[in-house]
Amino acid sequence: MTQIQTASDTPAPALHGRRERLRFTAFRFSRGADGHCHAEVELEWIDGLRVTGTAHGPSSATVDLRVAADAALRAIEAFSEGGMVFELVGVKAIRAFDATVVIVSVANRRDGPSRLLGSCLVENDPVRGAVLAVLSATNRVLGNFIATR
Repeated sequence: MTQIQTASDTPAPALHGRRERLRFTAFRFSRGADGHCHAEVELEWIDGLRVTGTAHGPSSATVDLRVAADAALRAIEAFSEGGMVFELVGVKAIRAFDATVVIVSVANRRDGPSRLLGSCLVENDPVRGAVLAVLSATNRVLGNFIATR
């Protein structure tokens, strides 16, 4: 039997004693009585440095995914202090193989690949899955940014 390890089973690799990835620490999403939603994503770096990204907009099944994904991109940009700039091209939740998959397309406005694609298999929370899909899409360019810091 083949055993598969996922990223959550092992700690992030270290670079010279430093973590080379941001850690996803918190996600808050709310819908207001006024028909708008608000998302906040928190990421943590070494020594307890935390960065947050927020986004808001009108609430609907599709827009909720966009707001959550956009909050994740804003958190990554806050971490990079302007060194990375992203634009959310699209986000979509689709049914595939009896499961829901959230897919995001992100435009990288700085060095590196211009279009990034990420996905996340979700069971119950596609809005949180949009955040994880963004982290999947930006993982390599973010790792390169951290390695050259």
